[in-house]
Amino acid sequence: MFDLSGKTALVTGASRGIGRATAVELARAGARVAVHYGANTQAAKETVAAIEAEGGAAFTLQADLAEPGGADALIDALTRELRGVPLDILVNNAGIGADGRIGTVSEDDYDRVFAVNAKSPFFITRRSLELIPDGGRIINIGSGVTRIALPEAIAYAMTKGAVDTFTLALAAELGPRGITVNTVAPGITDTDLNPWLRDPEAQAAAAARAALGRVGRPEDVTGPILFLASEAGRWTTGQIIDATGGSHL
Repeated sequence: MFDLSGKTALVTGASRGIGRATAVELARAGARVAVHYGANTQAAKETVAAIEAEGGAAFTLQADLAEPGGADALIDALTRELRGVPLDILVNNAGIGADGRIGTVSEDDYDRVFAVNAKSPFFITRRSLELIPDGGRIINIGSGVTRIALPEAIAYAMTKGAVDTFTLALAAELGPRGITVNTVAPGITDTDLNPWLRDPEAQAAAAARAALGRVGRPEDVTGPILFLASEAGRWTTGQIIDATGGSHL
């Protein structure tokens, strides 16, 4: 049910964190994985090396999703690499943070976080539909902040609310093609996006928010993604899958 042999997947923002863990997990299930990255070439190569060390197949693609035309550049490069092979799985994972309350977020920071977190999934997906066959899978990475009030990250939370809405509308549109569209929403996860977790007191406070009593790890999020990407997830669409460890229940 979770075998992805013969499938091809694109994971955006796959050089580290949840993206890297996702790329590795999909490759373990048999998929050939396109590892997208924005700037850190070495980290992307390390993701590919980790996949190849386990006998999997992967390749890198670079595109700055904060810049106009970034989505087109990514899909153009992917199309050249695939050479007519379909894209079976798209994981829109790339994202950046934006700390600050409504009175402190700058216009530049607001525009940048929306460009990467909300605009790029829209246009990457639109172009990817040229490559995704009927029965394909689209998985968007959202966040638990859409159901938990977090005024200190208001702009970031707004981008993830947009992702949830995108998932719902696109699932309805693509249903006739058998393409499922879902969101996986992590909670506080120990990645480079959350460097404040290096502080033991901050990590303990974050862990106390979750019913399961700890901070999430990237590998905790990959299970729902693998389910949705596989045949097991064929009848699940338009959903937001909470992967927060029971935060703020």
